Amino acid sequence: MRVRIFGCSCILVALTSTSHAQGTEGGSGASVPVMTGNIRVDLFGTSSFSAEGLKQDEPPLVPAKKSPWLAAGMSLLVPGAGEFYAESYWKSAAFFAVGVAAWTVAYTQNKKGDDQTESFEAYAQEHWDVTQYAQWTIDNIGSLNPSVDPTEYAVFDPANNVNWGELNRLERDIGGWYSHTLPAFGEQQYYELIGKYQQFYQGWMDANPALTTYDAVTNRLNAGGTQFTYYSGERGEANDFYSASSTAVTVAVVTHVLSSVDAAWSASSYNKQIEAGFGFKKAMDGPIFTSYPAFEVSLGL
Repeated sequence: MRVRIFGCSCILVALTSTSHAQGTEGGSGASVPVMTGNIRVDLFGTSSFSAEGLKQDEPPLVPAKKSPWLAAGMSLLVPGAGEFYAESYWKSAAFFAVGVAAWTVAYTQNKKGDDQTESFEAYAQEHWDVTQYAQWTIDNIGSLNPSVDPTEYAVFDPANNVNWGELNRLERDIGGWYSHTLPAFGEQQYYELIGKYQQFYQGWMDANPALTTYDAVTNRLNAGGTQFTYYSGERGEANDFYSASSTAVTVAVVTHVLSSVDAAWSASSYNKQIEAGFGFKKAMDGPIFTSYPAFEVSLGL
């Protein structure tokens, strides 16, 4: 809704009809007013007053409304952009700063996780041996599960390479604290399990082959100072980096969404604010042009 209020003093203009001679040669006609159809000209006349009377120099400037949808879309892409568009500059700076910080933390923590992963995988390749693990399992099958006959499993081929499928079959049949089968070399689960479950302790180079029970292995690992525990700590540190990165990504995404909602609200609030503009009306006061203030109020309803 737009309301215009023009403040001005009352203008009293004495309207005098001008006599115009009409008629033939040597005679005189009756005095009649000449009507042009233009109100300003007919009221003020053209001999003394300009037909441009009551002209406004410039229309009052009213800020254009902001689109809440556009503001929301801008902030969904770049936090704070919609607030900047809605001229809410402090909130724009705050959302932008949080968004940049969150994405920066997410990237740096993920990079640290990748570097740490490369480090612990290299350590595992140097200090854990599947052949040692498979051989110890066969040699101690009597302690692990006496009902299992190791001769029924071709765990090693003629070249003494581990047959992974046969090893997994043996692990499943042993059961008990052999609760998992060894994943294929190089898989993410491979690197996780060898530093997580006691059954894979015997694959580490510093393992004590005399420890043949779950409790014995657990006690040794709880004492610390083993390659197993060191490796487990290194892998845990990588997971911590990835967890921090994941949290930062969540914060960043939430920041985008919150900024989008706030930007729409800010644009709507901007439209509801009262914007005022001023201009001037120019009118004739006798033979003199006089300017009067014109006050315009724009309500975003």
